[in-house]
Amino acid sequence: MSTEFRKIQDRIYRTVEIGYTLDTVSRAYDIVSVVMILVNLIASIAYTFDSMEMKYGPLLLSVEAITVAFFAVDYVLRILSAPAADRGKPKGKMILQYMLSFNGIVDLLSFLPYYLPVFFPAGAVAFRMFRVIRIFRLFRINAYYDSLNVITSVLNSKKQQLMSSVFIIIILMLASSLCMYSVENKAQPDVFSNAFSGIWWATSTLLTVGYGDIYPITTAGKILGILISFLGVGMVAIPTGIISAGFVEQYTMLQRVGEQKAEMAVRFIRVRLTDKDNWVGRKIMNLGLPEGIIIAAIRRGTEFIVPRGEIALEKGDNLVLAAEGFNDGYDIDLNEIQLKPSHPWCGHEIRELDISRQTFIVAIDRNGTPIIPSGRTRLLAGDIVILYTRRKIAEAVRITI
Repeated sequence: MSTEFRKIQDRIYRTVEIGYTLDTVSRAYDIVSVVMILVNLIASIAYTFDSMEMKYGPLLLSVEAITVAFFAVDYVLRILSAPAADRGKPKGKMILQYMLSFNGIVDLLSFLPYYLPVFFPAGAVAFRMFRVIRIFRLFRINAYYDSLNVITSVLNSKKQQLMSSVFIIIILMLASSLCMYSVENKAQPDVFSNAFSGIWWATSTLLTVGYGDIYPITTAGKILGILISFLGVGMVAIPTGIISAGFVEQYTMLQRVGEQKAEMAVRFIRVRLTDKDNWVGRKIMNLGLPEGIIIAAIRRGTEFIVPRGEIALEKGDNLVLAAEGFNDGYDIDLNEIQLKPSHPWCGHEIRELDISRQTFIVAIDRNGTPIIPSGRTRLLAGDIVILYTRRKIAEAVRITI
């Protein structure tokens, strides 16, 4: 694969999948995607009204055709850029992983049923039913905004507790149905005919819906119904409390940071040349440094060298780079955080962190050694993490450049 194609692939991936908020093209694609999803759903709903179909039928069909075509193009772009998600894995495996994922299946079914009747006219009615799956594309909106993304994070972190509460509710429903059958079968044999005939009543009672289409008429049945109604209030409160606690934990984790560290202004950068650097063997005058950046000093072994244009750099040279300050009217605010052993980021790779999409880790200082972060970089206790964020982080040290 050519380097140029890999760059294009990475660019497409950053646009359609990651959605950097500071990238104009990526942000515009996010907005267009959300608009297309909402417009498609609105058009689909409007078409079900006879008056709207008669008056705006051709327009609604055109809107559907345009939005579905966008979904098809989006699917193709995601397949093409799937290998860029992890260059360490085989290209085919990454493409297959996306196609078999929940999002990949939803993306495929968002446009495929629209075009299938062209090739298989006999199945047009069945294919139309599959178009309902497009509503699941609303989960894409969840990925574009942090406030919505918190919902997914909470449900994922509390899935074990939620599954336990659902299991308890199912057990109570079965027990309530069996108990109500025991006391109401003789009085209402047509309504409570077997142990499972009271499932509907137990469901509507425990979940506090109470339709009233099935109800006990005996004294024992009414007393049992009251007790089950009280249990229902508690059963609904369990998952509600779990989700509420999850939201509190999630927002607290996003705001919690490590200890403060004194603010430092960066004036010089020290760089050590290795055999992989293309500056090795080149003269300083031929490096093509950006305007305002100079090599202030060179340390070669135990010798300090005053840099001049004709000096050729060698492997192992320690360069001190200095940047000339300027003022363009805009400040860049960075936040500096020192990770304590108890910090939730410790021991996790950056790609595993549940952080805001408006937050970027730009550098890591580990025992005085600067590290350029990547998705696989694992954070350790004592690391000083420098990040850019648009969010307010409590007790963080702000560095204004």
